[in-house]
Amino acid sequence: MRVGIGFDAHRFTEGRPLVLGGVEIPFRFGLQGHSDADVLIHAIMDAILGAIAARDIGQHFPDTDEQFRDISSLILLSKVASLLSKKRFQIGNIDCVALLEEPKLSPFREQMREKISAALGIEKDNVSVKASTTEGLGFSGRGEGVAAYAVAMVEKTD
Repeated sequence: MRVGIGFDAHRFTEGRPLVLGGVEIPFRFGLQGHSDADVLIHAIMDAILGAIAARDIGQHFPDTDEQFRDISSLILLSKVASLLSKKRFQIGNIDCVALLEEPKLSPFREQMREKISAALGIEKDNVSVKASTTEGLGFSGRGEGVAAYAVAMVEKTD
């Protein structure tokens, strides 16, 4: 078994949809980024890539490459799942947390788990999605953006 950790953060911006965990969430701001800026999925991808020592998402999906502009991070997550399989690993579980003051994510949690598990080809019970505030501390506490952490446990397959 191997474990990887991922982190990502993006600032809020006007004129873009807010996408977290592959789900579009009604909110007055979206996140600034080259792709859909889904920090939760980006953290998950980096956790998986870290667990198999395959660098980071910037190496695989650079923000200088136009083919990734505004792309759904779920598509990129599926590509990471393919790489995982090629390296003969499978996911044991994913645990992730988004840090933001608003909007509340609890109404979208199950849909996020479904989208993430489908993109990875694993059971929904192997994906945990949480959200937390920072009680007003830091950039996410001031409502300037969203940060996310993820941990992935992977196992070598025969």
